[in-house]
Amino acid sequence: MSDHGVTVKEYDLFTAEVMADPNGFLRRVRAESPIAWLPQLDAYLLTRYADVNAALRDKRLDTANMLRFLQRLSPAEQEELEPVRRSVEMWMGHTVPADHVRFQQLLKRYFTPAMVDRLRPRVREFTHELLDAVAPKGEMDVIRDLAYPLPANVIAELLGMPVSDREQLQAWSRDILPIFGNGDRQQLLHAQRSMLEMHDYLRLIAAERRREPRDDVLSTFVAAEAEGVLTEDEAVANCVLLLFAGHETTANLIANGLVLLFDHPDQLALLRAEPDRMPLAVEEMLRCDGPAGVIGRVTTEPVELAGHPVPAGKHVYLALNGANRDPEVFEDPDRFDVTRRGGRHLSFGMGTYYCLGAALARMETDECLRILLDRCPDLRPAYRDPGWLPIPPVGHRLEALPVTF
Repeated sequence: MSDHGVTVKEYDLFTAEVMADPNGFLRRVRAESPIAWLPQLDAYLLTRYADVNAALRDKRLDTANMLRFLQRLSPAEQEELEPVRRSVEMWMGHTVPADHVRFQQLLKRYFTPAMVDRLRPRVREFTHELLDAVAPKGEMDVIRDLAYPLPANVIAELLGMPVSDREQLQAWSRDILPIFGNGDRQQLLHAQRSMLEMHDYLRLIAAERRREPRDDVLSTFVAAEAEGVLTEDEAVANCVLLLFAGHETTANLIANGLVLLFDHPDQLALLRAEPDRMPLAVEEMLRCDGPAGVIGRVTTEPVELAGHPVPAGKHVYLALNGANRDPEVFEDPDRFDVTRRGGRHLSFGMGTYYCLGAALARMETDECLRILLDRCPDLRPAYRDPGWLPIPPVGHRLEALPVTF
C-alpha cells in the first residue's frame, strides 16, 4: 500500500511461515519494511527497536482497547457480554490515562524492590512446596505443577486471599483467558460467568477488609474507596486483572525460559555451574522470548511512525519480540547467551505503561529456576517438540511442558 507517497509493504499474518517461525517472520519484516501494514487486522506493525521504543513513550499512542473482540460479534451477542465490557473498561492500562495513573499510584508500594525482596522467602517456600508434591513421581508438567501455581499463589497472597481458595482462583483465571485472546461466543460467555463469580467472591473479602484491614492490596483498595478515590466496582475489576496479569505472564516466562535452556544445553550447564548468573539469564529469557510478544496501541492524533505519517484512530502493533532481536541494538541477536550484557530489552514496555509487576516477575522466575535446577540435576524435557500454540498477531505460548527428573 502507499502511505502519502511512501510504500508500506503488506504482510499476511496467517501463513504457515508466521505460525511456525514468528521470529523469522519478524526478522524478514524488520529488514524489508520499517512500518508494515496488516490488512487482516486493519493495523500497522512496527518491528525495529528504535521505532518500537519511541512508540512506547509517545503519549499520542494510547493502549489499544482490549474490547475490540466484541466488535466482531452480533449486537445480540454484544448485549449478552455487556458485564465483561463494563469490567474490562475499568482495568488499569485499558482505561483513560488519568485512571491508569490513579491505580498505579495506589499499587506502587506493593511492587517496589523492597517489597519484592520481602516476598522472596515466600517464593522460595512456594517453589519447594510445589516441587515436594511432584518429587516422588520424578516427572511433572512444568506449567501445571510449577510455573502456573507459583505466581498465582504469590499474587493471591498479595491480594489477601486465603490459601484454601487458591486452586479456585487459578481455575477462574484460566477461564478468563479467552478475553485476552480470540475466544468465540461460548468461550467468552464462560469467561464472563467465571469473572462474575470472582467479582462476588472478591466483594465478600472486601467486606471482611472493611471490618478488619490487613497489609494487602484489597485493604488498600477498600481504604481508597472510603476516601472516594475509587469505587468498589473498580477495585474488584482490577483485582481480577492483577490476579490474571500477575501470574499468566510470569508462568509463560518461566516455561519459555526453561525451553530456551533445554534448547541450549551449554547455557543450561553454565547456569548449573554458576547459579548466581540467573538474574542475567532471566533478562536474556525476556529478550529472546518474553511473555508479551506484541502489544497494541491506538493513535489518538496524527503521528509519524518510522518516518511515515499515520492518521488518528489507527491501530498499531508494537512487536516487542522483533525489537528485542534488532541487530542494530543487540550483537548476534538470535543467539541465546545468559552472560549477555548491554542493550535494554523492551519486554516490560516503556513509559507510562511500563509493567508494574516487572520486578516481581523477575524475582519469581529467578528463584523458581534457580531452585528447580538445584533440586533436579537430571532435569530433562519429556517431549520431542514443545508444541507451541500460535497467538495472533505474532506470538506463541505453551499449554504443557512435560519433564522428567
